[in-house]
Amino acid sequence: MPDENRKEKHLNRYEKTGNAVRLSERAHSQERARPAKPFSRTKQIMLGFLVIILIGSLLLMLPISTKDGQTTDYSGALFTSVSATCVTGLVVYDTYSHWTIFGQLVILLMIQIGGLGLITITSFAMIILRRRIGLNSRELIRKSLNTPQLHGSVRLVRTIIRGTLLIEGVGAALLSIRFVPQFGFLRGVYYGIFHSISAFCNAGFDLMGYQGEFSSLTAYTTDPLVSIVIMVLILIGGIGFLVWDDIIVNKYHFRKYRLQTKVVLVMSAILVFGGAVLFFIFEYSNLMADMTIWEKILASFFASVTPRTAGFNTISLSEMTNASKLLTVLFMFIGGCPGSTAGGVKVTTIAVIFLYIKSYLLHTEDCTIFKRRLDKDTMKRASVVIFINLSLAIVMLFVIMATQDFDPLDVMLEVFSATGTVGLSAGLTPQLNTVSRTGIMILMYLGRVGSLTFAMSFIERRTSGVVRYPEERIIIG
Repeated sequence: MPDENRKEKHLNRYEKTGNAVRLSERAHSQERARPAKPFSRTKQIMLGFLVIILIGSLLLMLPISTKDGQTTDYSGALFTSVSATCVTGLVVYDTYSHWTIFGQLVILLMIQIGGLGLITITSFAMIILRRRIGLNSRELIRKSLNTPQLHGSVRLVRTIIRGTLLIEGVGAALLSIRFVPQFGFLRGVYYGIFHSISAFCNAGFDLMGYQGEFSSLTAYTTDPLVSIVIMVLILIGGIGFLVWDDIIVNKYHFRKYRLQTKVVLVMSAILVFGGAVLFFIFEYSNLMADMTIWEKILASFFASVTPRTAGFNTISLSEMTNASKLLTVLFMFIGGCPGSTAGGVKVTTIAVIFLYIKSYLLHTEDCTIFKRRLDKDTMKRASVVIFINLSLAIVMLFVIMATQDFDPLDVMLEVFSATGTVGLSAGLTPQLNTVSRTGIMILMYLGRVGSLTFAMSFIERRTSGVVRYPEERIIIG
């Protein structure tokens, strides 16, 4: 009898254990079958840009937005909205001639939101309202600003907003010194504010169409005040918010800066001064033939600064030499710095590629700079960014040249201007057909959110391979 009781207890325990195992397996299978979250943080950022674009396009369609009181076709309104939100500057309508003050303010608001990022602005609003910023919100800030760590993200948002207001305010005041005597007090101050925000956000929108549509800043080619202020605003907006923070914390102690800050500052200096020398040589006897030596230097520096995603120009792009156009295309592809208002593949990406080429040619095991070693994942990421952006540009080149008859070099300017969110154009933008215009809008959007970020958002769940296949080499070069 006791043996039978023990057996019954053992069977009951076995059945319970079996049920527990089966329940555990069922729960595990359900968890595996459970769908992933519909919107990752990356997708939320991308969706935020889309929402701003759509709202802006609807506002620009309103009759109150246009000077003739007519409704703008949705294609043109959408293109303008994408260009403003993605801080590009390519336009199908001249900003001064087509849009009213209301339409211009809508464009300016989209430029400001697109330059700083919707997440940064909403986070600052939460700070002002004394709302608690949770861990998820902090991670979203980190992702949108492309910062390496979660710590200090709220402080960085405060720095960005305060710094932006201060820099844009000073820029607007300085530009007003020139514009107020020209246009009167109210219009002069408005022009100062508009161009200061547009330059700082690297947008390239201007209100100089009263001199002729799409004239940009060609009337100020030899004006040191306007040229220098615009250049400084472009450079400050394009070096990146992390660099700001580093400089504020460590002042002028270069050795204490982060590696990224050092690379950004050195590369920016090389591109600005090197580009100015080349533009000076290429345009010396062309567009700058009638200028004094100091005016040529000023125009050369402006031509070197603005292609790195700003979109303003003081000399006619369509009349440049072919060498200057190719150099402009190269600078547009490189762009500004990560975590900034600028686009392009970024100067850090180019620096990493050159460093690894140098390391490979010299047969050194590690790739080092400023006594720091770069990890291999950085090299992979840099290679992928360049490949994706170059591939997108090449595909778009074929699309435009297959559907429309334009000069190939001018098409390159248009395509790389959209890819790098620059805004410079040889005058093709208003002539683009529906297919070409759609392709340019896609390039501007991907250029702002990041082509690699966009691609990775669809494959964020990584699969860890269990099997490793045999290694075999293929011949390169």
